[in-house]
Amino acid sequence: MQYTTLGRTGLTVSRLCLGTMNFGLVTEETDAHAIMDAALERGVTFFDTANVYGPQGGRGRTEEIVGRWLAQGGERRERIVLATKVYSPMGDGPNDRGLSALHVRRGLDASLRRLGTDYVDLLQFHHVDRSTPWEETWQAIEVAIAQGKILYVGSSNFAGWHIARAQEAAAQRSLLGLVSEQSIYNLLLRELELEVIPAAQHYGLALLPWSPLHGGLLGGVLRDEQAGTRRLAGRAADAVERHRPQIERYESLAEELGRAPGEVALAWLLHRPAVTAPIVGPRTLEQLDSALAAIDLALDEATLARLDDIFPGHKPAPEDYAW
Repeated sequence: MQYTTLGRTGLTVSRLCLGTMNFGLVTEETDAHAIMDAALERGVTFFDTANVYGPQGGRGRTEEIVGRWLAQGGERRERIVLATKVYSPMGDGPNDRGLSALHVRRGLDASLRRLGTDYVDLLQFHHVDRSTPWEETWQAIEVAIAQGKILYVGSSNFAGWHIARAQEAAAQRSLLGLVSEQSIYNLLLRELELEVIPAAQHYGLALLPWSPLHGGLLGGVLRDEQAGTRRLAGRAADAVERHRPQIERYESLAEELGRAPGEVALAWLLHRPAVTAPIVGPRTLEQLDSALAAIDLALDEATLARLDDIFPGHKPAPEDYAW
């Protein structure tokens, strides 16, 4: 495993982050515990979850699964950097969502109970709250930090403008502010390069890409279809047809390299200068093994250029579209 610091902080994290969204949804608890054990054994020390994760109607179930794993001891809690999120609806009441001081306090306390810990290393705002002033949200965070319930704060699904507003409001209170941004970013979806990545680099935020394989489209979907191990229907089939020429070229390149397509997609992210740790959400131990194999895959400049040719990216705005 390779390690780096989380943005401009002194906190060390693994270069892959274990996402837990599938736990309790498509992965049973015993299998989820086995995946977490294997990840930790192989050097993954960065675990990401969210208060809203769980099966339909079971919001909070994933945190409970993670909490029961932590409760097994063996210094599991001490050995990992634990991240969760607040914002999403956790009930039907008018104050059961958002980044108000009330919901931040209630949401954080509920997450701590489910996780069975007295603090989380990284609390992430799961979405921007346009109806709550940043002064209120940061005041709630100040209180939580003083209480020892969180150490760092990050964002998720923010635009570059949202990052700037959050950081400027934090600076007025002499706070560290955001230290990470979690957004969808992969070879097929590179809009972050316009404004979010420049904002993250300017403010020293770690970039934590989610959906690094774009829902499996970059994981060898055509190869699996031909082998009869995957059947495409609905939106997945439509997405493949829209991108089929690109995916064909991409899978051919992966075959030339002698590597699985998913490994190439993750390795590409690890070569991006702004990326700290892609978030991988394995449903099985085999998928975890495939993700870990990307760590040691070095892509030369010629290969990176070919990937850019297949999946064109963006210059920072406004140069991407204006003089």
